[in-house]
Amino acid sequence: MPAQAPRPPKWRQIADEIARQIEAGDYGPGDRLPSVQSLVSEGKGATATVHRAYQALEAEGLIRTTQGSGTTVLGTSDVPPSILTGAARLERLRRTGRPLAPRESYVNARSVLRSCADPEIATLLGIGLYDEIVLRSRTFVQDDKPTVLALNMIHTRALGALPELLSEEPMPKFRHDLYTERTGKTVSAGPERSTARLASTNELTEFGIEVAPDVRVPVLVLRTLYSDDDGPLEVWEDILRPGMWHGGRS
Repeated sequence: MPAQAPRPPKWRQIADEIARQIEAGDYGPGDRLPSVQSLVSEGKGATATVHRAYQALEAEGLIRTTQGSGTTVLGTSDVPPSILTGAARLERLRRTGRPLAPRESYVNARSVLRSCADPEIATLLGIGLYDEIVLRSRTFVQDDKPTVLALNMIHTRALGALPELLSEEPMPKFRHDLYTERTGKTVSAGPERSTARLASTNELTEFGIEVAPDVRVPVLVLRTLYSDDDGPLEVWEDILRPGMWHGGRS
């Protein structure tokens, strides 16, 4: 008889229960959650346990606690941009097993071999200009609103261990962890870099934004270079919905 998976700690159980309630619509954006002491009185757990659950939900961008105003559920436009990045999603996946936040989904998943025409990306990956790379992309949506266009530009040597990279189907686990299991090589992240530039026509289409051709729309791009023992392996870019870097509103 297979061994049962260990139960998550009590604070995680509380956080997961509240997250499910938010996902189900029991609590909507702007709604106030019960206070820590209210949940303690209901027998949910000790004060420190409930407080830690709320801290986890706040770190995941689901709620915000303000002194004097209590704890409220965040809407898409309230979520800090840092919560929407690939690094944050990876951290949430490893901590909770959930690749997506409540009310979040993704659309337009693509995975293709593509010639690298960007000199900066080619330099980061240590390849020649117009050499092939694996390009994976998807658009994350929260509350029916596109929030982030995620691009993964991956060195083709990764295909030796991960032929699934060319499939649009979800992998059984996060690709960096799978890569490490199969090669024994650890994938590490470099520092996250941010830059502002003008959105391309394709990016505006992904975000569902219609503007006149002569209107320039800025976007924030967050970029992280991942490497293994043999050198650069992947450039991960998160392109945030126009306006989200101005206090989180668009």
